[in-house]
Amino acid sequence: MTAFPDIEKIRYEGPDSSNPLAFRRYDPDRLIGDRSMRDHLRFASCYWHTMRNELADPFGVGTARTPWDDRSNSIENAVDRVDVFFEFLNKIDIDFFCFHDRDIAPEGGSVEESERLLEQVVDRIELRMKETNKQLLWGTACLFIHPRYASGAATSPRIEAFCHAAAQVKAAMEATHRLGGSGYVFWGGREGYGSLINTDMKREREQLARLLHAAVDHKHRIGFEGQFYIEPKPKEPTTHQYDSDAAACLDFLREFDLLDHFKLNIETNHAWLAGHSMEHELEAAIAADALGSIDANMGEHTNGWDTDHFPTDPLLCARIMRCVLKMGGFTTGGLNFDAKRRRESFEPVDLFHSHIAGMDAMAHGLEIAHRIAEDGTLDDFVRTRYESWDGDLGRRIMTGDTTLSDLRDEASRMGEVPLESGRQEMLEHHFNRFI
Repeated sequence: MTAFPDIEKIRYEGPDSSNPLAFRRYDPDRLIGDRSMRDHLRFASCYWHTMRNELADPFGVGTARTPWDDRSNSIENAVDRVDVFFEFLNKIDIDFFCFHDRDIAPEGGSVEESERLLEQVVDRIELRMKETNKQLLWGTACLFIHPRYASGAATSPRIEAFCHAAAQVKAAMEATHRLGGSGYVFWGGREGYGSLINTDMKREREQLARLLHAAVDHKHRIGFEGQFYIEPKPKEPTTHQYDSDAAACLDFLREFDLLDHFKLNIETNHAWLAGHSMEHELEAAIAADALGSIDANMGEHTNGWDTDHFPTDPLLCARIMRCVLKMGGFTTGGLNFDAKRRRESFEPVDLFHSHIAGMDAMAHGLEIAHRIAEDGTLDDFVRTRYESWDGDLGRRIMTGDTTLSDLRDEASRMGEVPLESGRQEMLEHHFNRFI
C-alpha cells in the first residue's frame, strides 16, 4: 500500500524545470565549498505539522485530506501513520525528522499506559529507520496541549503538573536516545504567565531550572550523548514566556548554571514575534557559541501570531545561511521545517509542494550566502571597521588592564574621534548583487 501513489521520488531538474514536483535549486549531492548541499542543510520534516496538522484555525475546522488516517486516537492508527511518514520522507528525499511524544503516540489513561503506547510507536519508527536510513534530528515532549498544563508544566503552581511533565520528559528523552537522536529540545509553550497578578515569577523560573537540571542528570544516567536545546519564543499562548528570545534564554542558562549543557534551536517566526530579525537571534546565539539548530519557517508581518509559513523568501534564507556558514555549519543540528501548509492547501500533494518550496528557497539561500562568503567584501568591511581595537590599547582594554584614569589620559592624547561612514546602503546594495 502507498499513501502517495501518483507521486514519484522528487528529484533535482535544474532552474529551468517547469515541473512543480521537482527541485530547481536543491541538488543534494552538489558541492558548495567542501560540503554537499545535503550536508550543509540537513533538512528535517516535523511529524506534528506533516502528519498531525488538520489545518484548523480559530474560525474553522480542519480542511486537511489524509485518506490514510481514520481520525481515531487508536494505537493502530498511530502506528499506520509512521509508515506514511517514512514513505513521505523517502519521496521528498529528506534525511531527518523531528517529533513530539504526543504527535507520534496517543496519551493513555495513566503514566504507565502512555509509556507503553509510546514504546509501541517507537518500535515501528525504529524498524522504518533501519529500512530507510532516515535519522532523528531531535525529539521533545509536548507539555502544552493537555488541560493539566493550563497554567504551565514545569512552572505550574500545581506540583502534580510538574511531576507529569517530568514523566513525559523522561519517556521522550529515552525514546529519543533509543532512536539515536542527535538532540533533544525543550520548548516551554506554557512556561510563562498570562498575568503577574497571580504569578510568583521567581518561583516559576526556579522550578523550570530544576526540571532542566533533572533532565541533564537523566541524560548522563542513560548515556544519551545528543545535544540539549532550548527554543525561544516570546509569547502565544502565554502573555510572556520565560524563554522569550535568545538573550533571555542565555541569561536564564547562565543564572541557573546550565549554559554548558544547552544550545539554542532558533525559529524565524518566533524571532519576529520577539521584535527581532532572524539574523539578530542567530548572531546572539553564535556569539555565545550556542547556536545549535534552526526551525526553518517564516511568518506574516501583518499578523501578530505564529503562522508558521514555509520559508520561500531567498533573501531571508540567504541571511540565515550566512549565519550558519559563519559558525562553521551544523554539527548536531539542522533545518527543521516547523512549518505548515496554508488552510487552503489541503490535498496530500500539497505536503510535497510546500516542502519543495522550502527546500529550494533554503538551497538558493545557501548558494547566495556561499558566494557572499567567497567574495569576502562584507566580512572585510566589518573587520576593517573595528581594526582600531586590534592594537595594544584594544587588547589592554578588553583584558581589563586599564583603569578609567588610564582611559581618560588616552582620550586626552588622542584628540577627537575620526568619523567614518558605515556605508550601510552601499553594503546592502552589494549584498543584493548575489541574489
